[in-house]
Amino acid sequence: MYSFINTIVHFLKKIVPESLVEPLRPIYHRALSFIMALAYGFPAKKLVVIGVTGTKGKSTTAEMLFAILRTAGYKTALLSTIRFALNDDSEPNRYKMTLQGRGFAQAFMRRALRAGCTHLVIELTSESVLQYRHWFLALDGLIVTNIQREHIERHGSFENYVAAKRALVETLARSSKKSRILVANSDMPETEAFLSIHGITQAIGFGAGDMHNITSTDRVVSFDYAGEHFSIPLPGSFNALNALAAIKLCSAFGISLAANASALAALPPVRGRVVHVDAGQDFIAIVDYAHTPDSLQALYDAFKGHRKICVLGNTGGGRDTWKRSLMGKIADNSCNTVILTDEDPYDEDPRAIVAAMAEGMRRTPEIIMDRREAIRAALRAARSGDAVLISGKGTDPFIMGPNGSKAPWSDAAVVRDELERLLTKVC
Repeated sequence: MYSFINTIVHFLKKIVPESLVEPLRPIYHRALSFIMALAYGFPAKKLVVIGVTGTKGKSTTAEMLFAILRTAGYKTALLSTIRFALNDDSEPNRYKMTLQGRGFAQAFMRRALRAGCTHLVIELTSESVLQYRHWFLALDGLIVTNIQREHIERHGSFENYVAAKRALVETLARSSKKSRILVANSDMPETEAFLSIHGITQAIGFGAGDMHNITSTDRVVSFDYAGEHFSIPLPGSFNALNALAAIKLCSAFGISLAANASALAALPPVRGRVVHVDAGQDFIAIVDYAHTPDSLQALYDAFKGHRKICVLGNTGGGRDTWKRSLMGKIADNSCNTVILTDEDPYDEDPRAIVAAMAEGMRRTPEIIMDRREAIRAALRAARSGDAVLISGKGTDPFIMGPNGSKAPWSDAAVVRDELERLLTKVC
């Protein structure tokens, strides 16, 4: 059904003028959400559905939930920005989109049921709200990791962006499920307000003050919570917060703290999120998705003890132009060497994007527009003990160019390839 609808929509796009389509979009998206849920038999009603939303940390938190639920013995599915998983079977998300439309979630949930899954972890975005993709998900639980300034052009204002996130919480509040558990960041006024929304059966706040003895190395963050010690193989206090959100939700579903701790201690690497690329070099090479000012600062803070060589661009030409100079300023203040490069220009001049970033910097950055060349230069400049931090793409499988063009890409693969070439020359 999903493939059939997809084919029809692609055909209609070619023959129906955009001017006729635009006024009908809300009706179209609402109708399509209902039709696809009906066609697949409202599969969310037969699953325990846990949503994860927020500006940053969604994918990592979703992976943590997936790991905890599976360790607790539940057959679990995962639909995220990074991948689609059904128990042990996993495939990368190559759509460059967190949640596909046209009934993709409904089709995936039906697959999950056929695979014997009882639980689903699903990432939810503000974009999915605009297109009513969050309808008919029958949520049992929802985590709101945080809300930062992002997607402002798409929503028209920060207030509209917050309203889209609130709509997801209200979806939970209206769910037909008996348990409607919300876990939201109580350190932020926008998300703290969600905890008082009527219809939530259990509202749980989380924040930095809930944790004790937080320590972080280049590879591990650990903390104590409610008498249990947690050690997660990811660096940074931000990942401690992601873990705490997952722990609180899973605990509300009856999973013991000891089971949470065991699952998180054995957490597999989260693709594209603070990924160490090791090829035998004597310095650190990291690939990370950081694409907001806050996430970029958090990444740099996780490697404070190192001389940092930073490679970055600015995700998404034609959007969130407000953050370009700010991200340049953060890199300028935090990194010993800054290399600005191409990322996803879409239809915008990539050099104009980089120039806007450079406006926020006191020093003159090195500008290398070819992303591979930029990564190569950063690795060649690294000395023993340095940290080369390559941000913005994470697991993104393409560099998006003009007129819908896209070039296959993998930051991690390029870093490994260039490291191996570098080490071969040294040897």
